[in-house]
Amino acid sequence: MNTEKLESNLKALVTNLNQETFIYDLLMAYELPKAAVTRLQKGDYNISKIPGEILWKKKLFFKKETDADLHHLIDRLRIAPAITKQHPRFIVVTDFQTLLSVDTKTGDTLDISISELAKHYDFFLPWAGLEKAQFQSENPADVKAAERMGRLYDIILEDNPTEEKDQLHALNIFLSRLLFCFFAEDTGIFQDNQFTNALASHTADDGSDLQTYLHKLFAVLNLSERPNYPQFLQDFPYVNGGLFADDYPIPTFSAKSRKIIIECGTLDWKEINPDIFGSMIQAVVHNDQRSSLGMHYTSVTNIMKVIEPLFLNDLREALEKAEDDEKKLIKLLGRLYNLRIFDPACGSGNFLIIAYKELCKLEINIFRQLQQINALNWGHAVSGLQLNQFYGIELDDFAHETAKLSLWLTAHQMNLAFKEVFGETRPTLPLQDSGNITCGNATRLDWEEVCPKTDLKGNKYEVYILGNPPYLGSSLQDEKQKAEMDNLFSDFKSYKNLDYIACWFFKGANYIRNSNLKLGFVSTNSICQGEQVALLWPYVFKHELEIFFTHQSFKWTNNAKGKAGVTVVIIGLRNRDIAPKYIWRGGLRGSTKNISPYLTEGENIFLSRISKPISKIPIMIRGSTPTDDGNLILSKDEKNALLMQHPESSVFIKKLVGSNEFINGIERWCLWIEDEQLDAALMIPEIKIRLDKISAFRNKSKAKCTVAFSEFPNRFKQSQHKNKPCILVPRVASEKRQYITCGFLEEGTIILDSAQAVYGAEPYILGIINSYIHCVWVKATSGRLKSDIRYSSALCYNTFPFPEITEAQKNTLESHVFKVLDERELHPEKTMAQLYDPDKMPEGLRQAHHEMDLAIEQCYRPQSFKTDEERLEYLFALYEKMIEAEGK
Repeated sequence: MNTEKLESNLKALVTNLNQETFIYDLLMAYELPKAAVTRLQKGDYNISKIPGEILWKKKLFFKKETDADLHHLIDRLRIAPAITKQHPRFIVVTDFQTLLSVDTKTGDTLDISISELAKHYDFFLPWAGLEKAQFQSENPADVKAAERMGRLYDIILEDNPTEEKDQLHALNIFLSRLLFCFFAEDTGIFQDNQFTNALASHTADDGSDLQTYLHKLFAVLNLSERPNYPQFLQDFPYVNGGLFADDYPIPTFSAKSRKIIIECGTLDWKEINPDIFGSMIQAVVHNDQRSSLGMHYTSVTNIMKVIEPLFLNDLREALEKAEDDEKKLIKLLGRLYNLRIFDPACGSGNFLIIAYKELCKLEINIFRQLQQINALNWGHAVSGLQLNQFYGIELDDFAHETAKLSLWLTAHQMNLAFKEVFGETRPTLPLQDSGNITCGNATRLDWEEVCPKTDLKGNKYEVYILGNPPYLGSSLQDEKQKAEMDNLFSDFKSYKNLDYIACWFFKGANYIRNSNLKLGFVSTNSICQGEQVALLWPYVFKHELEIFFTHQSFKWTNNAKGKAGVTVVIIGLRNRDIAPKYIWRGGLRGSTKNISPYLTEGENIFLSRISKPISKIPIMIRGSTPTDDGNLILSKDEKNALLMQHPESSVFIKKLVGSNEFINGIERWCLWIEDEQLDAALMIPEIKIRLDKISAFRNKSKAKCTVAFSEFPNRFKQSQHKNKPCILVPRVASEKRQYITCGFLEEGTIILDSAQAVYGAEPYILGIINSYIHCVWVKATSGRLKSDIRYSSALCYNTFPFPEITEAQKNTLESHVFKVLDERELHPEKTMAQLYDPDKMPEGLRQAHHEMDLAIEQCYRPQSFKTDEERLEYLFALYEKMIEAEGK
């Protein structure tokens, strides 16, 4: 959706306001389907029968009201059962002077004069399929500017088509220089509108001489003395700083591209946030990211979750303790100037920019206190923070250039902040050197060469590593990335299943060990789950490092559209210390003695595979493996055809169920022929043909044990079958499900090796496996197959801590199990996949599970668990006790 067009539509709607069609016009402005809005207007979709009200399921409740108090009205409507059960995304009330609205999903509210509707266009963006990211409420100007730059970039490429790396790099440099000029003329670096006015006045409308003009201008900006240039170019100040130092080719222009450059110049660039805009402009030059423009940057809120516990809180505390002690304040200033902030996956510089801004704010507060102590000595406050204290590595060339530019722009903004507070500041021009941003591969570069730990005299810097490195599970890594993993983890016995971000933890741990340095990374939670824990974290901890803060799993709400639902954690590492450690759970901070690699309170446990359950529950075994090239397996039609021709073959056929068959309701059968039945089975031609094919198939195998089984084509190569009823548990489960799908199978059913079985189990055992708390444990301890859960009996079931319970408790659980099974049977048309889809789960089944979950969790303790993290911490503590008690 084009936000400029949306603003324009809303302004027109308010200017020509029609009370009768207002809500329909509003919906149309957000490009909802015209046919749907027309049907709503006709009454087809309007559930409400009250005049003046519109209730559109999952979309909207609207009421126009001229007599009642709107605030009291909306408070009543937002909890009205008749409305809430239809789940409208927005509740809107208006008297056409004031408009109030509630976003029922986020809880956000809107209370505005209806004339201001266009200014708040972002509030209703979910109607257009765009969830509200933080940048929208902070500054819509960033989006508008990035959209304009996107149009310009497209037109320049049309006029200058190329895929050459050097030419694309030159184009990236050109865009960076252009952005600087737009920003400079709106923020006091240049005279007001100097760049845009000069370009409009001194170049032809058709753009034919614009290339020459810009070439001269960029040359002038890099010269302190320029006597041979015309006066209108000499009027521009000397910029320096490397931005205009090199002579890069400038693209050719058309009338169209010239016009858009001038249009871009008319925007109010002083409203642009470099930390946000840098990421959006990066998306401009990547077509695959353009659709999610504005969603790529890391929000200030999430960056603060990293930098506050990493170093900022400590600095703030030092300022608070210094109070009016001049020596302590001076020492704190010196500490600030000795800091080095290093982001080894810096993108367009978001983390570095926010860190710089926050340190500048802290510096201002230090100077304020110093001036209160001694105004004479500290009357002239000038920032001593330098951009060369900030380091980064970025693989993408344009992002690398954008990061340098964004840091320059931020430095200017903070200079203006100093001037506003103290009345003077250091001059922005000529520019000083930019931040130390290196274009390269962080997995290959030596981080100490990029960001030295000491100065040339050997004095130590106070270095903090931070950022949001690329995640990429093993299945998503390309050949180059796999090669980088091979290079870094060559000394590891096993590492193939590690996420790509493990490279940053590995290199970061090596960088900070044996020092007072610290790091804090945003990561997917998978790095602290399942087999990855035992692969990565023993290496980290053996170097005397520890996790000293963490934000437990939370939804990342403002990534690119394709990654919007990713669940992340934040992890801080340091060398072992007695200083406090903190865990953030849902925004609340708690202190702890130790943080485990599973990001729970407790010891550093590394769950390993064990052969038997630690709890008093029966053994789970893997299903049977045919190794038959499909010849022992029968579809429903094949089974029926065989029985039609040879009814006597029924004694050789058994039902076959694996993971796929169980979850998706697929009917399959198999030949199950005991040795003593073989002669009789071979009398049936169709069976003999199949067994001959199995012998031939196994004979071709490179595995000696498989070749040996060619003499027994009637047998499954690995048979785990027991002639008893069982509980089937698939070996692969969907990540999005809240329960591990499992169920009872009758005696005589053959379980395939894609599933596992608990034979002869009492009914309450299904309740344990099918419980929510067990699924929480499995998600924390299992491996992954792509994004799906790999349910391992040795890693998930055998390690699961479940307390010993009484017969009365078993009976209670059993009654809940049968209630769950009854609810499943009420929907014979649905597969297990459909029944356990969290978005489509029948309400009766959901409620039965909820009641069973309460009963299961009562077996652990009387009080209920509030969060999954609380469940995990309790389970790990119980696991430790059970392991210690049994000496395992």
